[in-house]
Amino acid sequence: MIQIDDINLPPHNIEAEKGVLSWVLIDNDVLWIYDGDWLLFQDFYQKEHSLIYKAIQELWNQRKTIDIVTLTDQLNKNWDTETIWWIDYLYELSNFLISTSSCWEYSKIVKDKSTLRNILKVSQKIIWDVYQQKDTVWILDDIEKKIFELTQQKIWDSMMKISDILKQRIENYMEIVDNPEKAQERKVMSWYTWIDNYITWFKPWELIIVAARPSMWKTSFAINILTNVALKQNKSVAMLSLEMGSESIVDRIIAEVSRVPMYKITKWNLDEEDFSNIWEAIEKLWETKIYIDDKWAYSVPQLKSKLRKLKIEKWALDIVIIDYLQLMHWTNFPWNRVQEISEISRWLKELARELEVPIIALSQLSRAVEQRVDKKPQLSDLRESWAIEQDADAVIMLHREDYYDPDTDKKWSTDICIRKNRNWAVGEVELHFEKEIMKFTEKAVKAWDWTY
Repeated sequence: MIQIDDINLPPHNIEAEKGVLSWVLIDNDVLWIYDGDWLLFQDFYQKEHSLIYKAIQELWNQRKTIDIVTLTDQLNKNWDTETIWWIDYLYELSNFLISTSSCWEYSKIVKDKSTLRNILKVSQKIIWDVYQQKDTVWILDDIEKKIFELTQQKIWDSMMKISDILKQRIENYMEIVDNPEKAQERKVMSWYTWIDNYITWFKPWELIIVAARPSMWKTSFAINILTNVALKQNKSVAMLSLEMGSESIVDRIIAEVSRVPMYKITKWNLDEEDFSNIWEAIEKLWETKIYIDDKWAYSVPQLKSKLRKLKIEKWALDIVIIDYLQLMHWTNFPWNRVQEISEISRWLKELARELEVPIIALSQLSRAVEQRVDKKPQLSDLRESWAIEQDADAVIMLHREDYYDPDTDKKWSTDICIRKNRNWAVGEVELHFEKEIMKFTEKAVKAWDWTY
């Protein structure tokens, strides 16, 4: 029963802590279980227990026998305290357990109480930051980060035996064989045959970079993917645009779906037939799970906050599109730009893993492309940071020959160049661009030239 005097004490269980320490003194081999990040000396509430377990870890790391004599010697080295007190208390601990059958439960109790204390510390820090009147955006991001870390804290060891993983994979493979339609439903695809065969669909932890020089229609390409995913697969899509307003993005989607020329929409030059087609497109789009945010400048904390909130509130988030990477900022403070882009790229990759969604980030290319005879972009053309190439699971680059050579016979064609593909091959394909409705369409598929 909780006593009045105990109400203000943080969560703890002294008896469980004694049980864990007693278990170690009885059987040193138990530390093969605790070694690593499972149980730390910081997890013990009572200071003496924390000091004892820290000394135990030090002896274990030195591969020395752990008993009352060696442990007392290590404690004296660490803290220069009275030897008799340590010996008496260690003898008490060694005789604490009658049976070791419940010891694993004791260690779980110690870890659980430690987690509760960490929650309490986070809550107290949040209150302190509020009273200090720190920057609101910073506080909110820090709150979300710390709470998310607490919810993701692993109580069990993440190291898995291959047989355990294989059991799960067997179930996955059987489901694919038995329910191929459901397996297809779970995939997030671009709906461009060649790209989907190369990329083998967008996976929940991937960062995909779509890069090009200006006027290569990379935003249109991203919007086409957005529309395909939302309409053909009924997936949840979030587009965060730092360049175009939400109305302009919607106009492009309407033009693509209704096939009403974009210039008619932008010039407000619509007849009754156009409006009828637009209305049909609106009806198709009305129930789609497309979310658009056109805030003109994002910091990474703001981006993370928005996407976490969207996933929690809407219960699903299947793919994220960001237009574009170079307009993002790490914080409101000035950095070396190359270093800043490197940090943004790394955190986008980590965010894809954290949220378990693919992230497509559009990126500018450097002017080096313009200075070469062959204008097709290469990985080295990625602007401002080599880290983008390193962090990306796939890099797709767009190239228009008619932009540089008006007399080319490849009018309205765009080369889609997969320059990096962590999961399979790299290669190129031509897509036709219907400029009036801002839509890429596939040409007849040629024999693929796979390059590994």
